[in-house]
Amino acid sequence: MASKAPSKSEGVAVLNGTGKKASLSSNSELKKLYRDMLLIRRFEEKAGQLYGMGLIGGFCHLYIGQEAVVVGVQSVQKKQDTVLTSYRDHGHMLACGMNPGGVMAELTGRIGGYSHGKGGSMHMFSREKNFYGGHGIVGAQVPIGTGLAFGHQYNEDGGVCLTYMGDGAVNQGQVAESFNMAALWKLPVVYIIENNRYGMGTSQARACAGELYKRGEPYGIPGYQIDGMDVLKVRETAQGVLADARAGKGPAVIEMQTYRYRGHSMSDPAKYRAKEEVEDMRQHHDPIETFKATLLKDGVA
Repeated sequence: MASKAPSKSEGVAVLNGTGKKASLSSNSELKKLYRDMLLIRRFEEKAGQLYGMGLIGGFCHLYIGQEAVVVGVQSVQKKQDTVLTSYRDHGHMLACGMNPGGVMAELTGRIGGYSHGKGGSMHMFSREKNFYGGHGIVGAQVPIGTGLAFGHQYNEDGGVCLTYMGDGAVNQGQVAESFNMAALWKLPVVYIIENNRYGMGTSQARACAGELYKRGEPYGIPGYQIDGMDVLKVRETAQGVLADARAGKGPAVIEMQTYRYRGHSMSDPAKYRAKEEVEDMRQHHDPIETFKATLLKDGVA
């Protein structure tokens, strides 16, 4: 029988049959979550600055505002796990442990970059860190991630493929095909939908029918809807879902409700939303500042 996705009012679903929260053994782990988010924020701010100076060419999609998603998930990743995402990929690279200098070198077209300066912002990867891209075509990474999950299953290496996508990708036909295959073969893959509320300039509510985390329900894939601005909630959910995937329970869908502060890309002035909306998110829901306040309140730092 297919697992039932949690309702919107349930928040984080009880995971792995235990209901236990993700364990953090020391204050140093909490501090690392903060440092990792801050690294991504500062890196992206610098990338935006260099783009404005003409030192980065082509397309450039910044991850500012969404840092809690990838940092929370990757904090429970194991070495054998594989990761891939869309074109908004700089944060994922850094969270996977790729060298910031190598990533920036790629953005600026230098031979010291991860793809020797030929891939740029959207097309770099690191086999050493099990990061399989950056993909410039909307939704193209989803069937590739499903294939990587099949490789984990076939090789019996205990790995799980973490396949990230945006809310704009969920309407692509290859996503439905991938869900079907993953459910049929019980592949160890977690589909992470980063719902930042806008697909380019179109509101997610105007483009997608129904709840995104329920997209796997017809195939019996459990879904979870999470506050993607809270790094601890993200980590808690990811730990349980990854444990289930490793245990042979098949795929899962996690919808991370997050927000991007900048435009779709550096060429997007984002006039389709009010400045007050962005400022409200920055002031009251910023993942880094909120987590910083928690650490200070609890005496961690």
